[in-house]
Amino acid sequence: MILYLTIDCNFQDNLVSSYRRACNIFVPKSKLLHIWDFSGQTTQFLIDDKINLPNDTLGEHGKEITLELQAYGFSDSMTVRDENFDEMVEMETSFESGSVKMNGCTDHVRSYSSLRNSQSGSGFRVFGYLGLRGLQNLGNTCFMNSAIQCLAHTPKLVDYFLGDYGKEINQENLLGTKGELALAFGDLLSKLWTPRDTPVAPAIFKRKLADFAPQFSGYNQHDSQEFLSFLLDGLHEDLNRVKSKPYIAIKDAEGRPDEEAAEEYWRNHLARNDSIIVDLCQGQYQSTLVCPACNKKSVTFDPFMYLSLPLPSTTMRTMTLTVLSTDGMNLPTPITVTVPKCGRQKDLIEALSIACSLRNDEMLMVVEIYKNRIFRRLSEPSDSVALIRDEDKLVAYRLLKDNKNSPMVVFMHERVERPCEFERAIPNLKLFGIPFVARLENLYTGFDLHKQYLKLLSPLLMPADDAFNDYDDVGITTNEDSTMEDVVSPTISDSNTASDTGTEDDQCSSSDFQFYLKDGMRSTEIKMNEPLPVPKFSDNLEVYVTWSESMIEKYDTCLLSSLPEVLKPQLYARRPQESVSLYKCLEAFLKEEPLGPEDMWDCPSCKKPRQARKKLDLWRLPEILVVHLKRFSYSRYIRNKLETYVDFPIDDFDLSTYTSKKDSQFSNRYVLYAISNHHGGMGCGHYDAFIDLGYRKWYEFDDSRVSPVSEDDIKTSAAYVLFYRRVA
Repeated sequence: MILYLTIDCNFQDNLVSSYRRACNIFVPKSKLLHIWDFSGQTTQFLIDDKINLPNDTLGEHGKEITLELQAYGFSDSMTVRDENFDEMVEMETSFESGSVKMNGCTDHVRSYSSLRNSQSGSGFRVFGYLGLRGLQNLGNTCFMNSAIQCLAHTPKLVDYFLGDYGKEINQENLLGTKGELALAFGDLLSKLWTPRDTPVAPAIFKRKLADFAPQFSGYNQHDSQEFLSFLLDGLHEDLNRVKSKPYIAIKDAEGRPDEEAAEEYWRNHLARNDSIIVDLCQGQYQSTLVCPACNKKSVTFDPFMYLSLPLPSTTMRTMTLTVLSTDGMNLPTPITVTVPKCGRQKDLIEALSIACSLRNDEMLMVVEIYKNRIFRRLSEPSDSVALIRDEDKLVAYRLLKDNKNSPMVVFMHERVERPCEFERAIPNLKLFGIPFVARLENLYTGFDLHKQYLKLLSPLLMPADDAFNDYDDVGITTNEDSTMEDVVSPTISDSNTASDTGTEDDQCSSSDFQFYLKDGMRSTEIKMNEPLPVPKFSDNLEVYVTWSESMIEKYDTCLLSSLPEVLKPQLYARRPQESVSLYKCLEAFLKEEPLGPEDMWDCPSCKKPRQARKKLDLWRLPEILVVHLKRFSYSRYIRNKLETYVDFPIDDFDLSTYTSKKDSQFSNRYVLYAISNHHGGMGCGHYDAFIDLGYRKWYEFDDSRVSPVSEDDIKTSAAYVLFYRRVA
């Protein structure tokens, strides 16, 4: 919390005496004081140091000016001393509440009040709190306002930009903006810390930002973390104390003590990057890569500006597949498994094998079904599960390992689709249901094929009734020898009408299922007592099975056709709010995981690209720790925001157990002082900020509006970027 007061003095007076008088009146617990002159410039002094006031004081002699004395870190009760009395006077800083109009809105503010020592009659005026100025929304600039307010209340960063930072502007850095971004940001911070009630319009800063970052031009909504990342990088380059960056070859840390290697990496980093941003916001990772083939290990120590933590609910993915046996023993069964979101198809196979109690002599063949056909086979174990869409329909076939080299037959079901009574269109055949799969082992003739198909269908058989007492159990007799000419679609006839030749059993058995091979528009029937026409240059035989109306009634085709999607969207049901601790997010971030196929590591030992295992550890922690919660997920097909409630520490964020470096010089404990929040969904949300002005006095900064907020209310599912500062 920051309070300020004013003292009237005359230019003909000794300014050093006036300064000492101010120090005697207001005794701060912090030694850092600011004196503002009427031109708005600021000079910093330490109470115990030698006082050097500017000689070329602006203004006319004999004219009174107002000096404003600022003190950091005070509670509502202040100790004030009047120089005319030896006794200490306890001053209670009470403020009256009032309302003013800001951009058409009535906002709660704190009005100024005057205080006077009742015993002496001499007095001073306490005007109110500093740092409570809002930022006008210029049109979808809430993302920028939220991030700026968090930085504008980062203590040492504020002190830096309210001081003489111009001497560190690096105009030679080709990666910077020749200091223009830093100057615009510093000017904006000085306006935010000027004792005024009206909100600041960041128009000049916005225009300067757009000059160097066209992605933030215009008035579209953007991501506050992306803006924060660009701003910190830009400020660092503008204020980089290194004018000429030396070339430094990176060495691997393997074979050396971690402490030695880490210090060398950090020295090399500081040799090229040295700024207030590095001093406050940059830490260091320990990154370890291990080759899965030769166990070659590579260790590096890389800098970081912030931690981007995944939400554990987003690191796992729930997927539903249909498991189908190929021995005719079980019904099609949907099974739901959970796999790592960044995992591979082998992770999906392993999870599914456990869920369906796969035997040791079995294997799974996972395919995607599209329009009742096998569209593709998921045969590459290293492929990412991210390639599988939520709307895909997947089937896992249980196959025996012993005959995995045998050719495969794929049965596709089709039925007659009859036109409506008033339509003149001719009947046609339409595919339905999940294809069946079997090996061609011991399948030699059409009769074997028919028998195998009925075996696969047997779990779908409806309960027997009188209508089917005359049917053979397998629906086929040994004297079948029906023939059919090559036609596009078979002739449709009433299955209950007997032909002029053959018995009734012959007629029923020959009209239950018909098997065809199709080549373009040609359809060739598979004869029951003839060898199967297995293609010479194909491992699969695709067989189309035409169902009669009586067979559709005999089998439960609903079970055959019910194929769930990988993830069925919940359109109307509201899911319960998920909750996770910030520590769990950190553990998910530091967890070892394999690299993706697109990020293969060139193993220096194998001399080949390898899908190495990667492990991150925290090594060196910064003074200001910025934590980004990865609420937004983007893919080729979908964009989503996660509303997971993250339970983050406020007073004691202890990272001691998560830091590899054991250093007693710096504490690994942090306290929260600012939060950038995002409310709403993708593309239509709103940003604001919660900020602690000291001694647990939290305020909500919602563009122009600034109002107190209870500490009990700052933990919400809207928390997006957290700002922590180190404590001793």
